[in-house]
Amino acid sequence: MLTVNARSTASSGAPFTATTIERRDLGPHDVLIDVAFAGICHSDIHTARGEWGETLFPLTPGHEIAGTVSAVGSEVTKFAVGDRAGVGCMVDSCRECEHCLAGEEQYCLKGFTDTYGAIGKDGRPTEGGYSEKIVVDEEYTLHIPEGIALDAAAPLLCAGITLYSPLRHWNAGPGKRVGIVGLGGLGHVGVKIAAAMGAEVVVLSQSLKKQEDGLRLGASAYFATSDPDTFTSQANTFDLIISTISANVDMGDYLGLLKLDGALVNVGLPEQPLQVPAFPLLGGRRSLAGSMIGGIRETQEMLDFCAEHGVGSEIEVISADRIDEAYERVVASDVRYRFVIDIATMA
Repeated sequence: MLTVNARSTASSGAPFTATTIERRDLGPHDVLIDVAFAGICHSDIHTARGEWGETLFPLTPGHEIAGTVSAVGSEVTKFAVGDRAGVGCMVDSCRECEHCLAGEEQYCLKGFTDTYGAIGKDGRPTEGGYSEKIVVDEEYTLHIPEGIALDAAAPLLCAGITLYSPLRHWNAGPGKRVGIVGLGGLGHVGVKIAAAMGAEVVVLSQSLKKQEDGLRLGASAYFATSDPDTFTSQANTFDLIISTISANVDMGDYLGLLKLDGALVNVGLPEQPLQVPAFPLLGGRRSLAGSMIGGIRETQEMLDFCAEHGVGSEIEVISADRIDEAYERVVASDVRYRFVIDIATMA
């Protein structure tokens, strides 16, 4: 076992403290990654605060991991020492079901193994990227292209693929009008990626306070959803809308924005069940769908696409002793747009 420095929380809502965790010995197909940066995802906060059900404590979160390979197992063929590498939301899956075999491991019929807060096949709890090193099977490790700085790349491992996957699946591109609901940690990356795909991108946000940012990131228009006129002036104009928000909203209003055969895709996780009126859904042969992250193949495709098009996350880099402060600021929407922990400050 390898002992490394980390930041963990001991119980629901408890502060993060400096600690050490153990990483497994390198197996034949494993890579050892020296973590350079770890993004803070809102999912980390929900899990650390016990808001998504039972959590395995002590918990070391982090599933937006970027670093450098420092050792490889005896049978590793996809990575070499010195390679830039990343780890996202999963570190394993059953590898046998139809979805895994199709490269859609995120929909593994037996459930994929989360990067943290889960039990791996070795029976040990998984520990995430708020730590100096991580050991991961090469099949669940990503190459980070040279075209993206490691700190800006880290959030792409969750936020980036969460938006890229539905944009690709629903064919965002030239001739398509795409709405991004919410300009936050997820939404800002969605604007960048959709614009890079060649789509006409429109931000739909509660207010206009981030309008300048939205236009700078690639949106051609920006509308406030608090203004009722938005839902009348923009009715029947969108091919695709991706909602990144976790608030319960009037689904009828948003469905009414779609063209014939348009799709409203939810990637946010509202606390209460969505209330969906039938008339605006049926009236335009519209679709309501959901999407979550992406498989390993698609995540690599996303990273390569972002490198090619100069897409990275808008970040604020923090030291490891500021995690609790960062959590409070994320909940207060006081970040533009993603916190990233500098792991060099972990010791």
